[in-house]
Amino acid sequence: MNFKLTDKQINNLVSIVLLNYNAGELLSDCIESIFKTHYDNYEVILVDNASTDTSYKKCKEKFNEIHLIENKKNLGYCEGNNVGIREAKGQYVAILNPDTKVEPNWLDELVTAYKKHGDALYQPKILAFENKIFETAGNMLQIFGFGYPKGRGELDSNQYDVPGKIGYASGACLFTSMKVLNKIGYFDPFLFLYHDDLELGWRAAQRDIQSLYVPTTTIYHLASYNLKWSEQKFFWLERNRHYCLLTHYSKKTFYKMLPALLVVEIMVIFFYLIKGFGKAKLRAYWDIIKNLKKISKKYSELESKKIVSDKKLIIDFPDQVIVPNFLTNSFSNKIFNSIISKLSKIVKKIL
Repeated sequence: MNFKLTDKQINNLVSIVLLNYNAGELLSDCIESIFKTHYDNYEVILVDNASTDTSYKKCKEKFNEIHLIENKKNLGYCEGNNVGIREAKGQYVAILNPDTKVEPNWLDELVTAYKKHGDALYQPKILAFENKIFETAGNMLQIFGFGYPKGRGELDSNQYDVPGKIGYASGACLFTSMKVLNKIGYFDPFLFLYHDDLELGWRAAQRDIQSLYVPTTTIYHLASYNLKWSEQKFFWLERNRHYCLLTHYSKKTFYKMLPALLVVEIMVIFFYLIKGFGKAKLRAYWDIIKNLKKISKKYSELESKKIVSDKKLIIDFPDQVIVPNFLTNSFSNKIFNSIISKLSKIVKKIL
């Protein structure tokens, strides 16, 4: 690595921000893979979110080159990463989860893609650990605020090897420039975690900055190493989905969508009750109600900066939602998508 930051180096430097919270040995494995990177102009910023294990201390001892920041409390995914971004010296920023491993060419390919396509949010091909099963070939944003990973659970047989536009770049490995982040803003601290990458990608799209998929390099990811599919995770997902709907759509758009949103809401409530997560859903509602002033302020901020209209953006939003098989059976998924697809098409017509 190069540590004497000349003007030339700063102009090509990639600041890799790693946010850690009790990742254990996964963190060490991740950093070890980073230090095998071919691209030789990068810095590693490790932000620890008040972990109770000693993983980050061991990594600092093993990899003294890293810049370690120790937060006094758990700031969540969003603000935790923001702490690292504020310390970044590079032209580019790579947000990387600690439960990942990277291929040696990852930064070469992402930097090349950026120089070719310009200001955007980028993500590589993301596969599960130790096999060729897709975690995501690009995340998709659905009109009712749901996000899902394209290709998840499929065997990688080169079916997603074409680069292109996606709904939003995965927070497991998100690459962009400081120029873009300074324009659109960093992660929204209110979200704490989950839907953070969706919100950022949606906000970027409103400012006419696309999200792009780069399949010429791969990272390997162990998804949700902390919360898995828990009641707490469902709380964050639903609370933050409603937050995005209330802040990212104009009031005119939202009210036109409201009948369809109510039907979707009934289906989501039914799903939560079946899963035994009814309390999580109620908590999500209550948290939104408690924070209506913050939501109103955020809404006004986003509306004042919006360049691309809701109507134009939702043209590219998929009508269906791909739900993982372990969350619901294929029959329920078929019914859900049949209804939600029809509602999506109706909304797109009335807008």
